[in-house]
Amino acid sequence: MKRFVSAIFLMIIFVGFISSHGYAAEPSKEIKVGVLISITGSFAPAGSERVYRGIMIAIDMINSRGGIDGKYKIKPIIADAQSSPDIAIREAERLISVEKVPIIIGIYSSSIGMPLAPICEKNKTVLFITNAIADDILKNRHLTYTFRHNRMGSQSAEVLLEFLNGYYPKLGYKTPGELKVAVLYEDGPYGVSCGETDLKLIKKYGMNLVFKESYAHDIKDMSSIIMKLKASGQDVILHTGYFPDIVLLYRQGRELGLKTHGILGHGAGYSDYKTLEEALGTNLVNYVYNSDNPSCQILDRTKIDPEALKLREEFLRRVKEKYNDSNPTTHYTDGCFHTWTVFSEVMPLALKKYGEINSETLRKAFLEVDYPTRKDPRGWGAKYAPPEHEFAGQNLRAPGTLMQWVGGKEYIAWPKEMQTIDPKLPMPKDSPLAK
Repeated sequence: MKRFVSAIFLMIIFVGFISSHGYAAEPSKEIKVGVLISITGSFAPAGSERVYRGIMIAIDMINSRGGIDGKYKIKPIIADAQSSPDIAIREAERLISVEKVPIIIGIYSSSIGMPLAPICEKNKTVLFITNAIADDILKNRHLTYTFRHNRMGSQSAEVLLEFLNGYYPKLGYKTPGELKVAVLYEDGPYGVSCGETDLKLIKKYGMNLVFKESYAHDIKDMSSIIMKLKASGQDVILHTGYFPDIVLLYRQGRELGLKTHGILGHGAGYSDYKTLEEALGTNLVNYVYNSDNPSCQILDRTKIDPEALKLREEFLRRVKEKYNDSNPTTHYTDGCFHTWTVFSEVMPLALKKYGEINSETLRKAFLEVDYPTRKDPRGWGAKYAPPEHEFAGQNLRAPGTLMQWVGGKEYIAWPKEMQTIDPKLPMPKDSPLAK
């Protein structure tokens, strides 16, 4: 009997030995990932829900390949921020202390990103921001656990003003000083980031600022603002809003006779043209400009490697199958391919170099990733700013782009080398808002 027990004991030791040394197949492992995004509330129709869908597509894509390195599947722990900073904070604390996730992915609104970044820093949990663009989330905070893949709010303003500086002659003007510009923005971190940069660049280019005003993002009546816009004699309106406020501006603007040569938006709800059309009608939304990221399907295919193009086609197929959307907005692309950088570049590097995935190895891997533009289905690549940088954690390869919605399609209006349309400025006369 003793010999039998000894034999069993030795067998257990042997099996354990070969398993620990890789001679036996290891069971599939899971990596918990917090997904914190506003699936409901006012931010959802502005694009947050579609970012969430994109993130889930990225998870489906990596798990269909067996997970990270073909063996570590992603287990999403989903938290709905409900478009509320207070709820987002509580959910982040749950993900950190109860679920013990090494990384939280998501964050659509800057008003949520601002308080969450220091919480994650304090708890040494990586925060990967797919969208929230306010400069101040990162500026001079020298955070070491927060990384943002998206462009910054100031870049949105820069591309708008560069465009206007190149196209004011289309309005019959000989100098930029003749161009009359109105600036309107919601008064949260996102709006302030874009609006204040608008104002600085208007001054830089010597344009004529004729109106500026901020408002609470949950504003219910814009009639007084619209009357002041009418009185200002503006040529163009630079607007930073989420979604209900954008709808309100257009709806009340039409009712009150607002006329302009162009409305140029700063992302958020302006990126979801189809939802705007559902709320306002095709004719009213036509010709709107939007400073944001282009949807991956409208980018130049010749600038992307074949393998990245295959990923792009897989993404489009999965969105069609799962959400019945054959022309997904940029927010789908943001959610999927910003997150894909974590799964395809950051996590594999952490495993290869440090042997495991936790918040510390992920933090190190983020700082070492050098993702080439051509390998990225979005066409950006990734290189995150080091802790000593003014914008520590920022993806330094994220560009600014200006799109225009014309006849139910999205086109690239600026920069000039990327243009896929001759921009419609001034706004054609078939628009109810055209001067």
